[in-house]
Amino acid sequence: MKKLTLTPAIDLIGGQCVRLTQGDYREKKVYHSDPVQQAKIFEQAGLQRLHLVDLDGARQRQPVNLAVLERIKRETHLIVDFGGGISSRQALQSALNAGADMVTAGSIAVKQPELVREWLKTFGAQRIILGADVKERHIAIHGWQEETSLDFFTFMRSYVPHGIKTVICTDVSRDGLLQGPNFELYAALRREFPQLELIASGGVQGVNDFNRLQAIGVDGVIFGKAFYEGKITFKELDKWINS
Repeated sequence: MKKLTLTPAIDLIGGQCVRLTQGDYREKKVYHSDPVQQAKIFEQAGLQRLHLVDLDGARQRQPVNLAVLERIKRETHLIVDFGGGISSRQALQSALNAGADMVTAGSIAVKQPELVREWLKTFGAQRIILGADVKERHIAIHGWQEETSLDFFTFMRSYVPHGIKTVICTDVSRDGLLQGPNFELYAALRREFPQLELIASGGVQGVNDFNRLQAIGVDGVIFGKAFYEGKITFKELDKWINS
């Protein structure tokens, strides 16, 4: 069985490490005033990747916290995928210049698919991740503040012929609730898109969820609140990292 890739998340508002509940900006909780120090904590625990989300950028539709990204890349060796506010080629280039190893195309992939397909050709599928945020089988955009009528699976299918290789799928209805991921959704995605690298996000409540996701065949999982709230410990992470 393929080993599950574990990726901790740092969500940024005002330069701080925060978490929201179901994407609600009014339900913000600050977990660390210095996200760079939090990134170092993850690296010291043996983790190699980081999911960095600029929530300010998602609302303003352009990256806001690139200085944090630059510091993390300068002061750690973490592989960072960056998302939030990537709404133009200039924004994409700015994130890459700031050190992002990969950039997540979320709302822009819905609004301007031709542009994102051009990015796939220009920058390569190894640099562009498709961000697919789902709410009741429809795509949600702009920091989950707007729900579209676009069917989730239709959206996914539209990118496969254009070379997309990695997808981060977040079930907005589960995010931040610590009630477990939407296993049925990920199982369906795995069946329909066996060729894609599938990364699950949203709802992780403990390491037992890692076992179930791995059994489904998911390639990676992003976790945040469960760690910050003490539901996942460093000891449990160590067993997964070094198993």
